[in-house]
Amino acid sequence: MVKNPNDVVITGIGIVTCHGTGKEPHIALLSSPKAPDPVLETEKFKPYVVHPLPEIDWSAQIGRKDQRQMENWQRLGVFAAGLALDDAGMKDDADACGSMDLIVAAGGGERDIAVDSLIVDEALKRNDRERLLIEKLTTELRPTLFLAQLSNLLAGNISIVHKVTGSSRTFMGEESAGISAIETAYARIKAGQSTHTLVGGAFISERPDILLLVEGIRAHQTGPWQPLWSRDGTEGGGMILGTVGAFLVLESREHAEARGAHIYSVLDAVEGDRGNRDDGRFEARMARIAPEADALDPTQTIVFSGASGMAELSKREKTALETRFGAAPVRGYAGSIGHSLEAQFPVGLALAALSIDSGAIVPVFDAEHEAKQAQPATHAVVTTVGYVRGEGLAVLSANA
Repeated sequence: MVKNPNDVVITGIGIVTCHGTGKEPHIALLSSPKAPDPVLETEKFKPYVVHPLPEIDWSAQIGRKDQRQMENWQRLGVFAAGLALDDAGMKDDADACGSMDLIVAAGGGERDIAVDSLIVDEALKRNDRERLLIEKLTTELRPTLFLAQLSNLLAGNISIVHKVTGSSRTFMGEESAGISAIETAYARIKAGQSTHTLVGGAFISERPDILLLVEGIRAHQTGPWQPLWSRDGTEGGGMILGTVGAFLVLESREHAEARGAHIYSVLDAVEGDRGNRDDGRFEARMARIAPEADALDPTQTIVFSGASGMAELSKREKTALETRFGAAPVRGYAGSIGHSLEAQFPVGLALAALSIDSGAIVPVFDAEHEAKQAQPATHAVVTTVGYVRGEGLAVLSANA
């Protein structure tokens, strides 16, 4: 591999899943002889199962005063961003943080479920519902709730807490937001428009409003947990959500090497797309995006599939990946950590970079449908296919 000053490299990883916080539990997950049992919340949201938030000491990254201004979704994003900055050795570098660009993939803020329920209950007893809404807006909703629901407040809180004050961008749009965030960060560094960027997203699965949204298209798996590729659509759509926070520090090679940073991997290519999935168009896109991936040796490559678990769509994705990448082993990581919408693509990149850097032999997450990995990979492909729309693919390589 020919080195270029504007190569995009990963130098900081902040990751939180149901398996724990930080790199260590996730390197253990990737290096285990067999995949650990899934961590699940099975009772609270029956008939839906979720991969829950782990135990977190928020104060390790966020002061108590700042915590009070945030909901869990924002806390998780700020916490994961702090982990990435710590890992990159930039957390206490005021100049580095002050000039660092920030790109966030975000959903909407959390709702006040008690007030929503009150309005619905009252509306069943009254016909003047417009007046009812005005009454409840003025008597029940806290003014700060409207602010807390703004998607760009996650970026704002990261800037406030961690002093990351370069340019700031926020993308919305479920999985496509995560893909666009990474793709934009990559393109800006590659073009010399940025030297270092903090990029990622966060998703809380334990939200009744999100569960209701996903149930609108019957996307949830409603029966017991099953391995990702084993879900056949007979018990709901097949998707099991997971709480995830994932941020990366991306740098130009020149910037990283000048400060002696540890490079986890090189980000060789990122591309996202979207469109109609009928009549083979989905498969055509999955075969076309990020053509740099076509030169990879399957024996040196592992594929981290961000398949959502939606039964038919995930099967189509797996077939497309096997067609394109041959014998390269595929790992559907949502089977272990859940599907995390905006955070799905960033967390896939984090897992891939950790696996390459640590030389892991990644265990199968679905024994019946995934092939064993014969040797440590020097390349990784990361995909995310939105449960409704949007596809993305990235290529990572070991730092030669």
